[in-house]
Order: sequence, then C-alpha cells, then structure tokens
Amino acid sequence: MPLSANHFSPCVVIPCYNHGAMMASVLERLVPLGLPCFIVDDGSDQVTQQTLGQLAAAHSEVTLIRQPQNNGKGMAVLTGFRAALRAGYTHVLQVDADGQHCIEDIPRMLEQAQRFPEKLISGAPVYDESVPKSRFYGRYVTHVWVWIETLSLSLKDSMCGFRVYPLAPVMALIARQPIGKRMDFDTEIMVRLYWQGTDSHFVPTRVTYPAGGLSHFDALRDNLRISWMHTRLFFGMLPRLPALLMRRRQPHWAGIKERKGLSGMRFMLGVYRLLGRRTFEVMLRPVVGYFWLTGTTQRLASQRYLSRVKATAEQQSFTLPKNMNSYRHFLRFGSAMLDKVASWRGDLRLGQEIVFAPGSQETINAKSDGGKLILASHLGDIEVCRALAQHHGHRQINALVFSEHAQRFKQIIEEMSPQAGINLIPVTDVGPETAMLLKEKLEAGEWVAIVGDRTSVNLQRGGERRVVWSSFLGQMAPFPQGPFVLAAVLRCPVVLMFALRQQGKLHIYCEPFADPLLLPRAQRVDALQQTVDRYAARLEHYALRAPLDWFNFFDFWRLPDAPSDKE
Repeated sequence: MPLSANHFSPCVVIPCYNHGAMMASVLERLVPLGLPCFIVDDGSDQVTQQTLGQLAAAHSEVTLIRQPQNNGKGMAVLTGFRAALRAGYTHVLQVDADGQHCIEDIPRMLEQAQRFPEKLISGAPVYDESVPKSRFYGRYVTHVWVWIETLSLSLKDSMCGFRVYPLAPVMALIARQPIGKRMDFDTEIMVRLYWQGTDSHFVPTRVTYPAGGLSHFDALRDNLRISWMHTRLFFGMLPRLPALLMRRRQPHWAGIKERKGLSGMRFMLGVYRLLGRRTFEVMLRPVVGYFWLTGTTQRLASQRYLSRVKATAEQQSFTLPKNMNSYRHFLRFGSAMLDKVASWRGDLRLGQEIVFAPGSQETINAKSDGGKLILASHLGDIEVCRALAQHHGHRQINALVFSEHAQRFKQIIEEMSPQAGINLIPVTDVGPETAMLLKEKLEAGEWVAIVGDRTSVNLQRGGERRVVWSSFLGQMAPFPQGPFVLAAVLRCPVVLMFALRQQGKLHIYCEPFADPLLLPRAQRVDALQQTVDRYAARLEHYALRAPLDWFNFFDFWRLPDAPSDKE
C-alpha cells in the first residue's frame, strides 16, 4: 500500500533488459528499505524472464510488469511511472538494474525528496577507478550541451539514472510532449522538466561499473540518437530563450517591488469617480498594456498559471472561458482594484452588481457564539465581502495582511472613501500575540479573514519554511501552515469565502470548512496535510470557474527565497 505520511508516497521503478543476473543483488539491498517496487521487464530473454518471475514471487513488495518486446529504457521507465500513478504513489525512485547505483544512498535521496517534493532529486555521480575513461569524459559533451539548452549551470549531471521523480509534473509533461524512449530519456526529461519550471536537486552518490557488467549502449545508434536529441533541445531552447534568461533566484512574493504609479492610480480612480466605470475601463486598457509589456516576471507567471489551468481543465473535461490570455489576466487585476474601491464606496449594489451563490448567504448568517474565521485567498476579491458586510450592518471583518503592500491600498481607499474604516492587521508571521489579539476580536463577535495561499516571509530554525505541499492545478505547490494552525488554535467556525467576477457580476461563494478545525497532537502532521489538501482542492475548484481572478503574479509552485535586506 502507498505510504501516506505528509502526502509523500514513494516507490521504486527498475527498468530491466537482460540484467537478471544482477537483480537478485539489487533487490537484496532494497529489501531493508521496505519500499514497494515495480520491475519493468523490457522484453528480456527467456532466462531473465524466469529469474524475474522467481524474484517477484519471493518478494511481496515487488510488482513485475512484462513488455513483450524491447522498447528502450525510457519507455520502460514511463511504463513504471504510469503503474505507480495508478497505484497512488506521488514519487518514483528510479534505479538501474545493472548494480551500478549505491542503494545505500536511497535514504538520503528520499529525505531530500520529502524536503523538496516539487523538485527532481538526482544523483551526482562520484566515480571510482572502474569507470571507463571514454564514458567519463564523453559525459562532459552532454553536460556542456545541457548547460547551453537551459542557459544554466544548475543541472550538474543529466545522465545519471538514479533519481527521485515527482510524479505530478512528470505526468503533466509527458501528456503533452514526447520524450526520448531509449538512452536519450534521462537527459531529455531533466531538461524539459527544467523548462517546465521543475528544478533539480543533486545528491552526491558513488557509481561503480561492476566487472563483467552488461551495457546496452550502442556506440553508433545511441550516439546518433543523443545527437538528434540535443539538436531538438537546442532549437526548442531558442523560443524559450527570453524566459530562460529571466530565470534567476526566485524572490519571495513579499520582496517583489511594487510597480510605481500611486499618482496614476489616483488619476484613474478620479476618472471613475467623475466619468463612471465604462470610461475607466476604456482608459484602463492602454495602462494595463504598458504594465503587461514591462512586467516580465509577472507576465511569465501569468502565462505559466494559465497554461496549468488549461491543462487541468482538459484533464477534467471542464469548459473554460474563451480568449484567456495573460493580457486579459492583467486587465482583470486592474478592474479588481476598481471593484475594491467601488465596494467600499457603496457603489456595488447587492442583487444587481453583487449576487450570492446558492447556500452562501445561509452559511454567512448561520448563528455562532462568537465570530468566524474566513479562510480567504488571492483568488477573487475578499474586499468586496468585507465592504458588503460593513455596509449592510453585519459584523466587522478584520483582515490579516502579511505585507506592507496593503498600506498603499489602504491609503487609496481612505482617500476615495474616508468613511470606509478599513481594519487591517499587519503581521510578518502568525505567533502567540497574533492569536491572542484575534481571540479577543472573535469573542467580541467580529470576524477575521486570513489568506491561506501565501507562504510566510519567516523561516523555521534550520532554514526550512513552515509549509505544507499539496497538489494544485496538477503540480505540488507550497501552502503556509500558519493560517491552518491558527484556525485550530482559535477553535471557532471556519468558512471559505470567494468573490469572483462571472457573467459581468461579482458572485459571492461562502461554504463551511470546519467547526472547529481540529489538529490532534498525535496525528497533527496527517491532519494538517488533509486540511491543506481540502483547501487546495477547493481553491482549484473555484480557480477553474474564474481563472482570471487569480491574483498571485509570481511562480506559485516554487518555494521562493525570503526577501533579503536589499530587497
């Protein structure tokens, strides 16, 4: 059965072609690790087939998959990937059958895979005297080509077949892009995963060439095949060149500088106040066009997000709005600023510009002894809900904000609508003082809103950020622990809330999430994982229904670096 701890479920895939003599030794070294294992027999001879059958019968953790003919190492590994996915595993450890790899390094590789579940964990070979010199020096030809194809030196070795693959991004890649099926597989999939946004992390590991070992490398055919692969990758790199040049150290979202233009924002909102929304939206187009052209980081993040939305919608047979592109995404973000201002000014009327989704008003009005905690996000505009609650005499909703960026928004609102009385609570991390303050507000009957989709700036001891990895739009993404732990500490009703623009109106969705949210100490890790998984699933559900309302303009699927003092 798949492991379930912290949503990390690894298994082993071993492609085998006539390596029956070595497999008993490989399995013997794997047994102490207790890992489920898929052996893919890639059309081996009769002797190897018999040996593999006996080994599978003797080891309950082994599943043997037979292919009637030899299709190549890459195809065998892909067959193992698909079997692992069907069985519910999240990560695949690829081990070669020839006994070259240091099985004893597997715990270190799995430790790194659990720490960085979104990355490809690869062995960085440390060779002894057994390595053939031609193979040792010949690898550097591929290394140089890979550095050119990625415009990066971060891929230290692309030919080692000792790896831990995160299945979600791998399956997304192979669903849309054919990968080399033979000796070109290891290099090509690493390069294409890098292009897709999946980084590689390397673990030094000893590699030995056993005496009398069997190699299936065909000097003529495989070298021609690898040369053709590098030709494809080189020309595939050219259209990606701008994005690869921009790919540098990923800053934390809180460290990304705001685009200048406070006076311009005042001017545009003044246009709205004097000439109305239609004139504002006409004038917004060239303004957004300028920011779209000059905001390379944000534009690339938007394009990557929309590509994942389209891929997920296709897998789920979900129909998306037409004409989705990053410019329209930017345009929606600009109009959302107007929605914020208009909602606080009281210009958006309930039942006309704002409507409740079925069941949402009942969830909001459900009685409770104190206040409620809203788990919000940067999907849609929670400000509309806060303004609506205040205008219609409902309880005050306080908002926790993790960035000074919100102060600019507050300044604008106070200038445009002095009566708004926005209550923002700035924090850098969720600690005991924050919990005590919020407890007081909840006991007074006020509501509290906190976003669950942005990681904290602060780090844990040892440099590990307090995050939980969960699947979102087909790939693992980091979610902060803080909001969910806080919700459990406060022991109050928790609801999810979104305000999404659909069919020209703002639709308010509110649904119960927990009452209260429980994270038992003995099962805290599993309970927290399940909680974040539920949140991520609902976030994906609503993102597919209003994809342009996603206002995280950074690479959401990568764990960013914390902002430095210089940022």
